Amino acid sequence: MLSVFKIIMEKKIKNPDWGYLNRYKDENAKITSLSFEEKRIVFFGDSITAGWETHDPEFFASKKLINRGINGQTTSQMMLRFRPDVIELKPASVIILAGTNDIAGNTGPTTLKTILGNLISMCELAKANDINPILCSVLPAFDYPWRKGILPAEKISNLNFMIKKYAAANNIVYVDYHSAMADEQNGMKSIYSEDGVHPNEHGYLIMKSILKSVISM
Repeated sequence: MLSVFKIIMEKKIKNPDWGYLNRYKDENAKITSLSFEEKRIVFFGDSITAGWETHDPEFFASKKLINRGINGQTTSQMMLRFRPDVIELKPASVIILAGTNDIAGNTGPTTLKTILGNLISMCELAKANDINPILCSVLPAFDYPWRKGILPAEKISNLNFMIKKYAAANNIVYVDYHSAMADEQNGMKSIYSEDGVHPNEHGYLIMKSILKSVISM
């Protein structure tokens, strides 16, 4: 029993900042100290969001667009940092793209209902702080390189149906990347990704095109 407790405590000590609340601490301090008249837009998500700025730095060159993606994060972790990484930056809108790492089980087993609940909570927090939430579909994936055999395609499609339904019922903009990027197996089209999960340059270009067709930026 003591050995099990020791293992649990060691894991907590190794990663005391489970939600990575300090990842953008310095960058956020610089932003919140500035007077900024343009309407900011926060891109909030996981590695797919984080990688967007790496592949298309010109898109994020404008101070208007703020990337707050963190590799591997689930919606539960994103909930923990929603205040420092979104609310306190006082954006006009937040673009939320998340859920694939939950399905992959990155922070343990979960359900589609729980994932949707976390996304709903983020939207409610945004609205309560006069921030316009924008929900995105989870990108297609037939399998995860780091979690082989999960076969997430059907779960992703079901989650996207739930997200779209919630967005429609609550007058929230829904950005559908999935339909344009999915192949016949509901995986990612090979032209858009090298590993079947994370977009490449072509993937981010079509995502940008879809996003700009839905919202004014």
